[in-house]
Amino acid sequence: MSGKIKSRSAANADSLSGSVSCDERILRDCHQLYIDADSGLIAVAQSVGVTLLPPRKKITVMLMGNHSAGKSSFINWYVEEHIQRTGVAIETQGFSFVTSGRKRESLTGNATLHLYPHFKPLHEIKGVSEYLGTEICTSRQKRFSLVTFVDSPGLVDGDMKYPFDVDQAIMWLGELCDLILVFFDPMGQALCKRTLNIVEKLNEKHGERLRFYLSKADEAGGESDRQRVMMQIVQELCKRPGLNKCGFDMPTIYVPNPNKPSRCVNQIEEVCRTIEKTINQTVQNTLNSLEKDCELITEAIADTLSHDRQTSVDNRRAQCKGCLLALLGFSVPLMLMAALVLGSLSREMLELALGNHGTDALSLYLTPVVKVFESMTVEHQLYSCGGLVFLSFILLLLARFTFRTHPTLSSRQKRQLQEKLDFVQDVVKSKKKKLYEEYLRQSVGDQDMA
Repeated sequence: MSGKIKSRSAANADSLSGSVSCDERILRDCHQLYIDADSGLIAVAQSVGVTLLPPRKKITVMLMGNHSAGKSSFINWYVEEHIQRTGVAIETQGFSFVTSGRKRESLTGNATLHLYPHFKPLHEIKGVSEYLGTEICTSRQKRFSLVTFVDSPGLVDGDMKYPFDVDQAIMWLGELCDLILVFFDPMGQALCKRTLNIVEKLNEKHGERLRFYLSKADEAGGESDRQRVMMQIVQELCKRPGLNKCGFDMPTIYVPNPNKPSRCVNQIEEVCRTIEKTINQTVQNTLNSLEKDCELITEAIADTLSHDRQTSVDNRRAQCKGCLLALLGFSVPLMLMAALVLGSLSREMLELALGNHGTDALSLYLTPVVKVFESMTVEHQLYSCGGLVFLSFILLLLARFTFRTHPTLSSRQKRQLQEKLDFVQDVVKSKKKKLYEEYLRQSVGDQDMA
């Protein structure tokens, strides 16, 4: 990479810094290192046949649960704005993405898929795209700037008809989400079989992402009522083989209302800590992935240059073999012609053309061949001449195939690859080290840094 490219990359990364949190700046800088058009890791990797995906700048948290479980209310509480509609009716019939941005805006399904290109396969599930939407707000409360919430449709049993395969859509989103919050409503819908079935399937592949909460705990009556509801839910969950595991936890949460005080223990801050922990883990994973991708690119470039050097050596060997075979192929008819000339011309004419020494040397090498040739019958002489011509043809044909070479890199291409290798090793790895140090300094003092 040239010095201009390096400086421009650094300037782009620095321009993303501002009055943002350390984690947010790290994720943005890492993302920028991948997508830069001139010197991004994706472009560098593509030049050596390696495919990379840029890290996301936010974590994705999906909320799922039965109808009226308080999912939308929790999102409104977290962002401290009334973004999602709430109520007893089934307000969320599709998937609603809630994220932070520069201004308040609502996006439809097509715009949502353009905003989140990694969610585009959702379009293949019939009917989903018409029930997709995104709510963008300017809130900077808690860690919302690093979170994208996915509010899923309320799940109910019975004859409820969804406009799309809601089970398949939730399962697919579960593959991409970093955290899945399952809300159980204590008001009669907590044991919804559809919810339990989807949770069981998600747990088979992504059990580490699932977190369970008893929402609206302040509406469950007294303490004994809450305990009874929780026991019923836990018993139903533990009937499922995959969910019957040690350390099962279900905190009680509800959206605090100063006009409606409650003696119920509210562990809603536990959800915030879980999101915070996921963000921290995502930052670490992103930095670790950056290091692995740098190593992957370094190995690919080194292998490409090594393979090119070996190809050059093989080409030189092929050229030498081809030249030798071509020389032999041309020497056979030349020797035959020389033998014919020696046999047909007198010594006086040869001495006149080659001199005494030249004639003697030619006679020394070709006289035995001429004698053998003269001792043959005319028919054998014709066969011998034909055989020698055929041998010459075979040798020239072999020379043609042996002389074939494989394409190699030009000097300019090798120089560009070496510049890319130096850029990854010197610039990107150095940037990654600084970002990791910046991340660790949030938790430890300078004296603890090696």
